[in-house]
Amino acid sequence: MKFRPCIDLHNGAVKQIVGSTLDTSVEDGLGLEENFTSSQPASHYASLYSSSSLTGGHIIKLGPNNDSPALLALSTSPQTLQIGGGITSKNAKQWINAGATHVIVTSYVFSNGAINYDHLNELVSAVGKDKIVLDLSCRRKQGDIDGPYYVVTDRWQKYTDFVVDEESLKSLSVYADEFLVHGVENEGKRCGILEDLVVLLKDSPIPVTYA
Repeated sequence: MKFRPCIDLHNGAVKQIVGSTLDTSVEDGLGLEENFTSSQPASHYASLYSSSSLTGGHIIKLGPNNDSPALLALSTSPQTLQIGGGITSKNAKQWINAGATHVIVTSYVFSNGAINYDHLNELVSAVGKDKIVLDLSCRRKQGDIDGPYYVVTDRWQKYTDFVVDEESLKSLSVYADEFLVHGVENEGKRCGILEDLVVLLKDSPIPVTYA
């Protein structure tokens, strides 16, 4: 196990927010719960993480106005950070060429409530399995406190029919180098981890970052 850093970008600024408060108003920030907004740019943290030998971290672009600071961060410390947010088979290669080690993908692969294997195969063709991180951020359905964890998309507001379990982790491992999993119910709330989800993820055949 090792610690991996993160840079979340919202409207060009580095922020730590409660991810489950993201909705379709992400562009203007209405309804967002912010724990912290940094006065430093993303490139500052990219350099800091690199100088501290913290590799394998990621930049997540939350909505528009984040491409320029993300590109600057990648150029500041190339081949040390992954990139996610709006990634498709059409733009994945340009982010790899810009210095990202991997592209992180959710909504492009999980669309209309289900996994889209055509998109997944297109992504593998574009950059290769070894450059892909599948974001399987998940949550239980409301009121089902002992139920399964479902992958959620579109700023974690839409449930898919994809359950995160040992079998599904194994089936998707052939398409990706790593998984990224946010425990959506607890993320950003400073209330600890979802221990049962972490126990489930230990059976993944490829590396997993729990966030």
